[in-house]
Amino acid sequence: MILVIFDMDGTLIDTQALITEHMAMTFHGLGLEVPSPETSRRVIGLSLPEAMAQLSETDDDVLIGALVEAYRAHYRAGLITDGSREGPFPGALEAVQRLNERDDVLLGIATGNGLAGVHRILALHGVANYFSTLQTPDHNPSKPHPSMVKTAMRETGVGPERTIMIGDTTFDIEMGVAAGCKTIGVTWGYHEPRELIAAGASAMIDRYDQLDGALRQLVEQTHA
Repeated sequence: MILVIFDMDGTLIDTQALITEHMAMTFHGLGLEVPSPETSRRVIGLSLPEAMAQLSETDDDVLIGALVEAYRAHYRAGLITDGSREGPFPGALEAVQRLNERDDVLLGIATGNGLAGVHRILALHGVANYFSTLQTPDHNPSKPHPSMVKTAMRETGVGPERTIMIGDTTFDIEMGVAAGCKTIGVTWGYHEPRELIAAGASAMIDRYDQLDGALRQLVEQTHA
């Protein structure tokens, strides 16, 4: 059995505009310097408290908490007015469907999103029943700590030699490397491909129709 774990934002789901917009609204609303879209995209993938701490350059728990709550309020309000801004990247749902149909693959999620948001997004796209394990900061440390991947492996009974983490940020790659598994970096997300390679990505893909081949090669390397 192979365990294939996906990140969400920047890997499966394109939320860059939504996230950077609400980051700007959050910081402006609290009278703080607004981070640029480029700065905001650098923290996508971290848990929300960790992302806010980095963007605000503070360890003030009260301020971080206020930023987190304000951001969540803006995000919820945005979904009420326009719930179509969490669309999948081209080929993402088809790739997940192909893997779900295989009897030698289990699927997982490891994301900086909260668990409630993960359930909502997966249900929105009709893939809620495809995933055997969902790992979020609700019960794990933020990426790049390896806890999410290790917990996913423990829940599914799949070892690191048969586990592959797929993501678009160095946080994803570093998390997978720290957990001892193979990693695939995607080039359409929020960190540069060269950064993913430097972080230790086992393979890189430019499109989802390349995923099956990349997975096959990594599995063959394990058996070699």
